[in-house]
Amino acid sequence: MSQISIPHLYRPRSYQKPVWLAMELGVKRLVLVWHRRCGKDTTSLNVMIDQMLQRPGSYYHLFPTARQGRKAIFEGIGKDGHAFMSHFPKQIIARKNDQEMLIEVKGAKGNSIYQVVGTDKGMDYLRGTNPVGVIFSEYSRMSPAVWDTIRPILRENNGWAIFAYTPWGENHGYDMYNMAKDNDEWFASLLTVDNTVDHEGKPLISQTDVQEERDSGMSKEMVAQEFYCSWQSALPGAYFASEMESALEQGRITNVHYEPELPVDTYWDLGVADENAIWFAQHVGNETRLIDYYENSGEGLVHYIQTLRSKPYIYGKHHAPHDIQVREFSTGRSRRDTALNLGIDFMVGKKVEKMESIDSLRRYLGRCWFDAEKCKLGIAALRNFHKAFNDKTRTFSSPVHDWSSHGVDALIECSNNFYLDGFETSNTKQTQSMNDFDVFNSGRGDLFSA
Repeated sequence: MSQISIPHLYRPRSYQKPVWLAMELGVKRLVLVWHRRCGKDTTSLNVMIDQMLQRPGSYYHLFPTARQGRKAIFEGIGKDGHAFMSHFPKQIIARKNDQEMLIEVKGAKGNSIYQVVGTDKGMDYLRGTNPVGVIFSEYSRMSPAVWDTIRPILRENNGWAIFAYTPWGENHGYDMYNMAKDNDEWFASLLTVDNTVDHEGKPLISQTDVQEERDSGMSKEMVAQEFYCSWQSALPGAYFASEMESALEQGRITNVHYEPELPVDTYWDLGVADENAIWFAQHVGNETRLIDYYENSGEGLVHYIQTLRSKPYIYGKHHAPHDIQVREFSTGRSRRDTALNLGIDFMVGKKVEKMESIDSLRRYLGRCWFDAEKCKLGIAALRNFHKAFNDKTRTFSSPVHDWSSHGVDALIECSNNFYLDGFETSNTKQTQSMNDFDVFNSGRGDLFSA
């Protein structure tokens, strides 16, 4: 082990060295907002390998999707021409599992596990782990719930985290950087092409390189985002960017109070293995007040019903997408049947073509008020929902199915019901029964009082 040089096949550039120094000084939280092709992943990975040899444990390299992690890191090649996995000296590798994207490393104090993980596996996968070091690659494109899941684990075991990304609009990545740069316990670095040079002191990305990207069709917004780390550039292909910006400017993202005399309707997106999302809404005339939002994964319907019971609301109707009626092969029952047995008689939504639903929601958002704190994750989903972008053809295509899709699909149930069922003309302040679902009341209405 003494003959092994770490880092291996990598020599930090001048702008990368402060990351190593911060780790040596014991900093546990590092935010690297660096431009495209400046070595975010190479630096983070080599820092992790160094840490693995010092402290035995589990180490995760997280990506928005497992596919992205495999392509970018586990099977990827860096700008320097070295495969990323070649930064692990052969002498320290105890075993390698290509399918699981896992490497076991031999250290002087014990073995460590390095694994590339896609956050599309769901939060339940991460909750059952105990990592001591985590790299969040492209954190700005992940669900902010990932950090919420990992944070208490790292706090408990004195672990560390590196967040490496380029901006993706003024989303949770923007919030994290602004928090970190003003926090003495965090390391924060923002680097544009004007701040990075190679070992010879030459610009890592020249102005000629940037101009070639422009000439090949890269938009000025993308250039500003990818090479100059602009937060203000519009999220590429975002469906609801202008609508959510209008909501912010008009003060409709604020503190929205729960009105005890009005029922709370819920709108669901029910997944199987991935995230389930619920919006909690009160309707006042043509206005929808979104007072709460909940999202989770890997849980059965019982969990979500218990969550509803734990909140101080008097419920009206519960809405779910049309596929809740599909019967499962294993049981011969639909999830609607299961829910009914548990106390919820879902109103089943109509099947609407995807783009029609998106257009409907886009129009509907102008009627919506959002509680800034309780709906924080749902708001983030609406801001991040976007079209797929082909880097080669420079064109956008269909909606990307990622963490943001679930919150959007749940609110689509709300907008579809509003327009399709003529809700906008109904008297929404009409007195209703305490609850349609006896399991929530049965003389226990005090559980749901304000």
